[in-house]
Amino acid sequence: MRVRPIRDLPHFRDLRAFVRHLDENKLLARVTERVSTVHEMTEIHRRVLACGGPALLFELAGRNDGSKAEMCVLVNLFGTVERVAWGLGVGRRRLGELGELLAALRELEPIDDLRGALQRWPLLKAGFATIPVDVGRPPVQQKVYIGTQIDLGRLPIQICWPDEPAPLITWPLVITRPPGQDRTLDYNMGVYRMQVLGPNRAGVRWLSHRGGAAHHRLWAAEGRDMPVAVVIGADPATMLAAVLPLPEGMSELRFSGILRGERPRLGRCVTVPLMVPADAEIVIEGFVSAKETAPEGPFGDHTGYYNAVEPFPVLRVTAITTREAPIYVSTFTGRPPDEPSIIGEALNELFVPMLRRQIPEVRDCWFPPDACSYRMAIVSIRKRYAGQARRVMMALWGMLVQFSYTKLIIVVDDDIDVRDWRDISWALATRMDPSRDLMVTDRTPIDYLDFASPLAGLGGKLGIDATNKIGSETSRKWGRVLAMDPAVSQHIDALWDRLGLGRSGTFSNSDARGS
Repeated sequence: MRVRPIRDLPHFRDLRAFVRHLDENKLLARVTERVSTVHEMTEIHRRVLACGGPALLFELAGRNDGSKAEMCVLVNLFGTVERVAWGLGVGRRRLGELGELLAALRELEPIDDLRGALQRWPLLKAGFATIPVDVGRPPVQQKVYIGTQIDLGRLPIQICWPDEPAPLITWPLVITRPPGQDRTLDYNMGVYRMQVLGPNRAGVRWLSHRGGAAHHRLWAAEGRDMPVAVVIGADPATMLAAVLPLPEGMSELRFSGILRGERPRLGRCVTVPLMVPADAEIVIEGFVSAKETAPEGPFGDHTGYYNAVEPFPVLRVTAITTREAPIYVSTFTGRPPDEPSIIGEALNELFVPMLRRQIPEVRDCWFPPDACSYRMAIVSIRKRYAGQARRVMMALWGMLVQFSYTKLIIVVDDDIDVRDWRDISWALATRMDPSRDLMVTDRTPIDYLDFASPLAGLGGKLGIDATNKIGSETSRKWGRVLAMDPAVSQHIDALWDRLGLGRSGTFSNSDARGS
């Protein structure tokens, strides 16, 4: 397969380069009024995000104690799909092409000749981009705080919602590794929110299926505290790599080089045996206890509800390092739209090419952002045999760990637009019978944060087959879709302007249904 290079934008070595790019394109607003990190920042962010507004740089952030923060706060960085695409190095319309490249990297085939090598040069170049560069004096260590100098309270950490018990770090890239493995290939990097417990202590909330939690169990089994590095404010590709649904065992930190279009620049931490992005804004180093836990929450979550209070491991901070005049990156989570749901909308487009390679009959797939990004999926297929819709449901649930938490899947034919609720409603109303076309399973893995499930982390799934029924799926004569004679449509198209009925003389089937 021939794959073209995918890069529309300049390389963003660090967060500051990306911020400059947004500023030059009038997609950054600088807020010079003093704004508190307690609730006020969230409310401004919510309103700007809801109308597709710019990234916001608060230059006079007020800390939780009312004093002026020592650094600026950046929010709404990925508040539109366009900015997410830019963070990945492409224009909005080329997200699908980038998805094709990423899908091809998962199935790299042997090269037979020079022509094959030249055709797949972008893939080989992308693979080379995962090899990190070791930076001896990383910019993120321009300032180093250890011992009694450590104070998480110096960071302008938000309290996003009323009744939250403490400041919450909401955009941390938490880097971990298994015991006895120092290769960056074995690293995990995930976004796990962190509740501030004191000047040098924080709780780390990771769910049991996440890579960081898996590493922690390995360290705890040996009775050892786990080294951790928490990165705040990396280059956009590294930030987005941390939230991609990558195959288990693939290092997000190394994979970020593919998205960056250049090799990751990594530097060694000061007090823990880990490598971190050398050009990051802030790094918090420390050890997560093998035994100590602390109550976490309640905090506002991406579901639009407060989560339950539960114990999670405690991080003891051993160092904080920063650049000169660092930028603190933050966000809020709540009922969509929020930043995670916008990122999910963009990643949806990256995921579809991978899905098609795994399940070839799939034509399109949509995870509605309003359904908390991944809890519901609508999938269109090119149907060829009876029972195919159910096969696709089961394949999707089993494809990636993240999609085992999708509790509702609707499968439709390829004449249905999966992003058009009118089309979906029509398919459900005319091609689905509840006594035949529902597939219900129980006691399956479910989002731990889904309090609607009967048990924590264990719940049901519903699959709805809204496809045309063929073969043994029905004993009745199936309906035939209405369609106008194309010759008549073309004649009316040519006649339209003379009819005096307004603009647009060419109507699609969806227009005829009332758009």
